Amino acid sequence: MKKLLGVLLAVAMSWPASATVLKNVEVKGEVQTIASDVRHQLDAAEKEEYNSGAWTRAMAGLSADLVEDVTANFLFQYAYVWGTNNEDNAGFGSGDDQKVKLVNANVVLHNLFCAFDVTVGRQFYGDEDSAVMYFGPNHYNAEVGAYAQAIDAAKLTYADDVKSFTLMAGRIADLAYDDPTNPGNEVKVEESAIYGADFKINVIENLTAQVYGYDVRNAKAIDEDGVVAHEDHVGFYGAKLAANMEAFRASAEYTRNFGGHRLVKEHNPTGHMFKADIAADIKAVTARGTFLYANDDFYAFGNYTPGLLVGHRLGGAIWDYSDDGIRMFNLGFDVKPFEKWTFSLDGFAFQGSRGHHSATWEADLTAKYAHNEYVELFAGIGYAKYGTETRRGNNTSDFTKLAMDRADNVKGQLGMLIKF
Repeated sequence: MKKLLGVLLAVAMSWPASATVLKNVEVKGEVQTIASDVRHQLDAAEKEEYNSGAWTRAMAGLSADLVEDVTANFLFQYAYVWGTNNEDNAGFGSGDDQKVKLVNANVVLHNLFCAFDVTVGRQFYGDEDSAVMYFGPNHYNAEVGAYAQAIDAAKLTYADDVKSFTLMAGRIADLAYDDPTNPGNEVKVEESAIYGADFKINVIENLTAQVYGYDVRNAKAIDEDGVVAHEDHVGFYGAKLAANMEAFRASAEYTRNFGGHRLVKEHNPTGHMFKADIAADIKAVTARGTFLYANDDFYAFGNYTPGLLVGHRLGGAIWDYSDDGIRMFNLGFDVKPFEKWTFSLDGFAFQGSRGHHSATWEADLTAKYAHNEYVELFAGIGYAKYGTETRRGNNTSDFTKLAMDRADNVKGQLGMLIKF
């Protein structure tokens, strides 16, 4: 942490002597620590899907107004697994995955042309609970790499009481997706340009409609056999309708993929996803449910991670549940018996989109304690009873049922999240 603070101090001291122009200087960041363990009988490869132990991610940075209507943001991050790099306190810089990394470095122009905000540089993007688009830190997940993802982009936003829209263009790295021209073949993209648009409007009071689209231009696509012929455009577009009333909330979202040598050209079959959520508050209890469907060709950049076991292991790519895609049902309850305590009970059923195999069942009990407005403690225990899965043969319509060689899994998790 000394080195991290030293970096921040160096950044602060690098400003010109006339630093009186700086206003509203804020230190910001978060620290998340998660310890977990999973009891199972899996083979060596599958055991790597679950972590046993503890890791910490620390993020710290500065935000300041440089001049009128111009804000600069810097955020650094460091993540490590407990006990792996603490010899002689030499963890910083000891390997590609064990060093301080710059996760935000951007400038925001406010009230541009008296209407727009423009963010230029490395930044987070999207909503953390989105099933299709998110670059940023994840929380409460012990199975996904601790380093937060970001995007280098220029983003233009506009918002008023009725509507809002976002236009963005940038570059992303370390992208992987399922090749639409050869299902089951994962394509890794070293560097890609991405373009997107998102528009929201309040149709009537408490009812919001949203449409969006994102196009990825692949600079270099590589698989295990070398460079593969990639398509000029790979992306998705969709729409979402959401109702948000005082004691009732509901939403429905539908997204489709495209890919080809021209924009919005679809393959046959085309990847698509449907997600519906509903929730109702009854005094101190919130009852909620979710249905998710995605076929085996769907891909996106989501962060939706349902359940402590299945969803956390997949790290947001929940449609990769099996070679058959996914059909998921969730029923849950949130109870707030005391001001600072929230308990949640969830049941999940995960199955391939075509229903070619029996479901995997999962039950989770989680608790969160708000120590204050900045500090939260959380814990959870989950149990999964695995069904069977399918594997794709040489023919895209040839699926074979295979019993999953797994014992039932039990996972326990403890954590602390501090935001400042």
